[in-house]
Amino acid sequence: MRPIFTWNLGVRSLELGKRTLVMGIVNVTPDSFSDGGEHVSTGAAVTHALKLIEEGADIVDVGGESTRPGARVGMERPMVTSEEEMRRVLPVIVAIKETEPRAVVSVDTYKAKVALAAVEAGADIVNDVSGLQWDPKMKKTLAPLPCGVVLMHARGKPDEWANLPGVADLVVLIKRELRERAEAAVTAKIKRDRIVLDPGFGFGKRFEENYPLLRRFREFHELYFPLMAGVSRKSFIGRALARTKQDAAVTDRLCGTLGAEVAVALQGAHIIRTHDVRACVDAMKIADLVSD
Repeated sequence: MRPIFTWNLGVRSLELGKRTLVMGIVNVTPDSFSDGGEHVSTGAAVTHALKLIEEGADIVDVGGESTRPGARVGMERPMVTSEEEMRRVLPVIVAIKETEPRAVVSVDTYKAKVALAAVEAGADIVNDVSGLQWDPKMKKTLAPLPCGVVLMHARGKPDEWANLPGVADLVVLIKRELRERAEAAVTAKIKRDRIVLDPGFGFGKRFEENYPLLRRFREFHELYFPLMAGVSRKSFIGRALARTKQDAAVTDRLCGTLGAEVAVALQGAHIIRTHDVRACVDAMKIADLVSD
């Protein structure tokens, strides 16, 4: 039985667990691995976000910096400055809220300055792929803000991933580090009911290391937080679908993505983060009918 939570977003809340919620991805970036440049203008990004909401997205996640493998991230030499990231995402957040005031909007950022500005612009959630690790100011910044927080697990940074050593049991490592990061957030006065955890498929995990995460996803319920999963179009899906020794192209990963999304939903994921909202919404309707 999937545990039920009330996710505190400050001025509003979301009920998690009675059905699987869908978070639609809006990349306002020229270099995302999956759709780089497709929605880089404000107008195109807003149009895409509204389309995802019409297709059934419960949340739209707006991001202005790619964290694809090899990207240089962090506060010292980021490929995208805070100012550039805000230039990309803030107009999109404002326009979505003006058009659909009840829309639940998330900002995908690890930078405290961007998170603060995004929440002030109307964002309801801060989705930090670093789990509050890459910007030392993030915990203190988030503590007083009226928003939900997603702590995702990333092992190292994108430009380090190719050289990371293997781990005997990655699921155990991720559970331990997510627990530590959640406890650090609570110690920094970010309330527990504001926090959702994400094991971070693909973020510092080798191809073969992601499949045990799929198979053992239910173990993350031991952390006693709501769970989000983002597997959409990722390279480990392309590898699993390889034909004639060639990984499936990003554009050919929909069916594999849906298979992985259903797998984690049946193990109790509360939120699925996806590029393909309409297909995922339909798949979740069936998964929810048959889940325990």
